[in-house]
Amino acid sequence: MVEHEYSVKDVARIFDLQEARLRYWAQTGFIGPSVRRRGRGYYTFKDLIGVRLAKELLDKGLTLQRVRRNLDALRTSLPKVDRPLSELKVCTDGDHLVVVDEDVPFEPDSGQVVMNFAVSSLSSQLAEVRSIDPGSRPDTENDDQTAYKWFLEGGEAEAAGDPATAETCYRNALKADGAIAAAHTNLGNVLYASGRSDEARGCYEHALELDPEQPEARFNLGNLLDDVGETELAIAELRHVCNRCPEFADAHYNLAGILARVGGVAQARNHFERYVALDPDSEWADRARERLEELRG
Repeated sequence: MVEHEYSVKDVARIFDLQEARLRYWAQTGFIGPSVRRRGRGYYTFKDLIGVRLAKELLDKGLTLQRVRRNLDALRTSLPKVDRPLSELKVCTDGDHLVVVDEDVPFEPDSGQVVMNFAVSSLSSQLAEVRSIDPGSRPDTENDDQTAYKWFLEGGEAEAAGDPATAETCYRNALKADGAIAAAHTNLGNVLYASGRSDEARGCYEHALELDPEQPEARFNLGNLLDDVGETELAIAELRHVCNRCPEFADAHYNLAGILARVGGVAQARNHFERYVALDPDSEWADRARERLEELRG
């Protein structure tokens, strides 16, 4: 039986979330889709459990930074659990986070078992969020919320064709939370488009220091390197994207173009063919087919 997959739009509708917030969570490594196809992310049912838990934890007052820190601690203490939000029972009162593993409750940060916490048997596959002591959500805005709002406004400014405002918003997001790899990437895109290649390169490199497997940052860095004449490095970066994220269609197209230019005809054909297979109806697919004919001739 094939497991059903859900698009970002589907998940946003199911949980009454903004699509931009889901993309933000995915880009920052908080919680995201586990399936990628043709450069797009899709959520499995297990991913939906993680999204539901993330939403409820944040609604109860925990910050993104705090939940993320606890998840990192969980991945260290429970290496067999790849996606903690989907696989464990998580409980919070808005101030404390308790995780239940095999009926044993403990605090992820300290690893200490919470002896006075009663836990029923975990017989269902569905993780549940149960409030220990529901409290009121803090009224004060935390840094994570501020960072998210600036990040979202930056994206809206970019879409509206206002790069100056977008730059300001992304810089403000990074002031609130300098660990947002996606904000470094998006700021790099704005700087690159305005001709500030050196600054943009620094942003992409910083993004990759924070998230080495973020394909967007590496893809854009590869394009920038090609533009400034560092062809070998550009090829290396784009190869990395194609190898680690083979569904990233545009990386195949751009890598094919560079390889064709430097004489790697056979490899260029392979990547153009891969691009056409991944995105046959795109506006660039016809151009890729034309290039293939040229290279075969």
